[in-house]
Amino acid sequence: MKILSLEFENLNSLKGRWKLDFTQSPFTDSGLFAITGPTGAGKTTILDAICLALYHRTPRLGSVTHTNNEIMTRGTAECFAEVEFEVKGVAYRSNWSMRRSRGKIDGNMQSAKAEVARWQAERS
Repeated sequence: MKILSLEFENLNSLKGRWKLDFTQSPFTDSGLFAITGPTGAGKTTILDAICLALYHRTPRLGSVTHTNNEIMTRGTAECFAEVEFEVKGVAYRSNWSMRRSRGKIDGNMQSAKAEVARWQAERS
């Protein structure tokens, strides 16, 4: 499996929407890269986002449910993670999301939604 891109929103302390495109420079400049940075920079959140999108859980938190959601950024009403990846030349998109009712930060947590689909990657 080759991860093509990662997009996520409101996970852990990283509020807002974030996207990493592994098909572009500097990721394509070498066959290997490291996730580095100071404490609190978001390294674990990147790994959490990949795990949520692919497996709908994280190794350190386990399952994220409407009664147990420690991953949504505080003061937000929705969160999501999406990974685009390729296996044997076939592209897929896998995502996971969770939101609060009525899109309000004080709304009741709703059940998570998840989907995996075959996908046609846009090559630039």
